[in-house]
Amino acid sequence: MKKSVMNELTLPELRRSEGDLREEIFRLRFQHHTGQLSSTAKVRTAKRNLARVLTRIRSHELGDIADAAKEMRA
Repeated sequence: MKKSVMNELTLPELRRSEGDLREEIFRLRFQHHTGQLSSTAKVRTAKRNLARVLTRIRSHELGDIADAAKEMRA
């Protein structure tokens, strides 16, 4: 997933992407262990995409916390 596309997603969409990627990683690992996976690079790519999504989710959470703290100070 490209960074420009990910930056446009809302928090619920990012959460949905997280679930989809976790399922994809599970399926890929299962295929790898049963010998059905043609390219092991797909597992690596899926893990990296999941990490990117989780990072973006965390930045949303921290942004919300920072916004709430600013409102309390004002």
